[in-house]
Amino acid sequence: MAHIPEGVLSAPVLISGAVITVAAVGYAMRRLDYERLPQAAVLAACFFIASLVAVPVGPSSVHLLLNGLMGLMLGWLALPALLVALLLQAIFFGYGGLLVLGVNCLNMALPALLSYYLVSPWLSKALQARQPRQLFACGVAAGGIGVAGTGGMVCLALMLSGSEYLLAGKIILITYLPLLLVEALITGAIIGFIAKVAPEALLQKLPATMNAEETHAIN
Repeated sequence: MAHIPEGVLSAPVLISGAVITVAAVGYAMRRLDYERLPQAAVLAACFFIASLVAVPVGPSSVHLLLNGLMGLMLGWLALPALLVALLLQAIFFGYGGLLVLGVNCLNMALPALLSYYLVSPWLSKALQARQPRQLFACGVAAGGIGVAGTGGMVCLALMLSGSEYLLAGKIILITYLPLLLVEALITGAIIGFIAKVAPEALLQKLPATMNAEETHAIN
């Protein structure tokens, strides 16, 4: 249940989520790199399709998020990419809703950014050293952070909306555990594959901490 439906969250939570999301997406658009738009579109499409396939787990259901992967590869551009994908899902399939769009986007975007800032320096070193195991581990970490962060954000949004959602939030958090394992392994495999066939796709998305010599060494 990464998409929180309408009619569940309280007005203060909905308003706060919308305001923060608008501010964050506005900041992301100011940092927009037009050369990265095709990659953002591909990842947004992957997220759009993958999250439509829900697997029942206990009283809830889970689906692949891929927000850790998007954060690691896109950085701040992951925010508008996720927003567009969630908006289309709400319009065409009724996933979530327009009123809760801000909260749903925030629940996935913040963990994506967390993956970017925590894992990117590690990924930079692994690319430079050409270490396949470390590259796989970077993907595992990003995928795990994305799922764990989203699960925590969903539960927090529910619990802030009312004490009656406390038990439901705890149950939903438990359902994220198998998803965390699966998505971590999938993200690790994807990062490892991209590092072999197109390492520049990862390199150009890292924070600007690498000098020209390091870039040349990786290539």
